Amino acid sequence: MTQPGFAIGKRRRTAIVAGATGLVGHALVEQLLADGSGGAVHVLVRAQRPDWRDRSGLTQHEVDYRARLPVLPTVDDAYCCLGTTIKVAGSQEAFRAVDFDAALAFARAAKEAGATRFGLVSALGADPASGIFYNRVKGETERAIAALGFESMVIARPSMLLGDRTALGQPTRRGELIAAGFNATIGWLLPRSVRPIEAATVARALARSVQRGEPGLFALSSATLQLLGR
Repeated sequence: MTQPGFAIGKRRRTAIVAGATGLVGHALVEQLLADGSGGAVHVLVRAQRPDWRDRSGLTQHEVDYRARLPVLPTVDDAYCCLGTTIKVAGSQEAFRAVDFDAALAFARAAKEAGATRFGLVSALGADPASGIFYNRVKGETERAIAALGFESMVIARPSMLLGDRTALGQPTRRGELIAAGFNATIGWLLPRSVRPIEAATVARALARSVQRGEPGLFALSSATLQLLGR
């Protein structure tokens, strides 16, 4: 896998986002709506957000990932920002149901809906051969979605995410709070490859890379995300 360039495509394309209420997903939706070169944005949600109901260009679709997804609207670009933690999910099985099963189901539905470009938020260390369960599932998800054969697929592999979860109505994560405090003091000493990264930076980098539309499969390291998302 290689790294895509920095140019941004200008064609107005319809996008769909799964995991739109999470840190990266929410930032991505705002990025797509603010991008004057973009078209309509569809989001899959478990329950509609009142503040999104009257947003111009945005359509919410209620879904249950535990059931078969409905037929999605015709789209050009698809973004998967689904993700949880084992602690939040409650078990390894529940974690896999979100990070692998739901992500793959969305990718398949998006391809059937016409998507030719796909952006996936994965994680630093993702590897289907990893001895660490979290990293192994992330790697298996990357591999399974790549096998679907999108014309262009971009995988974002960020390090620890930074962002305000309370503003999104989500519980804070202790590790992220520690990382935020560390990053504010001596984070600049860390290499970009492992330095904590703002969710909004990941969203900008992923959107720009997917919109470029270069054919092939690309993986963006956290260091590259830092640069592309500035």
